[in-house]
Amino acid sequence: MTPIVDPAIANPETVLGALDFAGVAVFAATGALAAARQRHDLVTFAFFGAITGVGGGTLRDLLIGVPVFWVQDWRYIAVCLFASVVVWMLGARRWRFRALLWLDALGLAAYGVMGAAKAEAFGVAPLICVVMGALTACFGGVVRDLLAGEPSILLRREITVSAALLASTIFVAARLFGMDVWPAALIAAPCGFALRAGALVWGWSLPAFPGTSSRG
Repeated sequence: MTPIVDPAIANPETVLGALDFAGVAVFAATGALAAARQRHDLVTFAFFGAITGVGGGTLRDLLIGVPVFWVQDWRYIAVCLFASVVVWMLGARRWRFRALLWLDALGLAAYGVMGAAKAEAFGVAPLICVVMGALTACFGGVVRDLLAGEPSILLRREITVSAALLASTIFVAARLFGMDVWPAALIAAPCGFALRAGALVWGWSLPAFPGTSSRG
């Protein structure tokens, strides 16, 4: 499938290219940090980093029917491995769990925009572009949490997926109103990050379904 527009996604010198590589790097770092909490070896660090860094983008590409991005460009896996080695070399630090949360916030914002932008480039409908943005941002974290034996981000009331949805929605809306790609990205990504940052700093969360739970 040939893209309708050329967002220069694989070029790190462009805004979207920078967001793409940044998203891969920070998600890979969160995967490596999850491995660090379980005290795994370096090979497992690299595996956690790679599966988290490219997991969401892989699902996106498979769903929209285009070549999987990291198979076409070796730099993505190289970035994942580099981020994993950096986390390993930093060793045990008191701040590493907080670092995981803030890196995850950056990744959610960057990849929420990136996933929507790539889907748009291949002619996907606007609503599905929003969905692709959220999937790109969140699926790698879901796989990371499953591998690490942690509660999935989808099952937490704190704002995570919503931040990715906000970033992708603002990006798609801006594009529908005729804004160029890079200004739309520069507006949307900080909005998604700000929402997730508010959740981390002030404990924002979505309301739960009313009533009491029952088992039986």
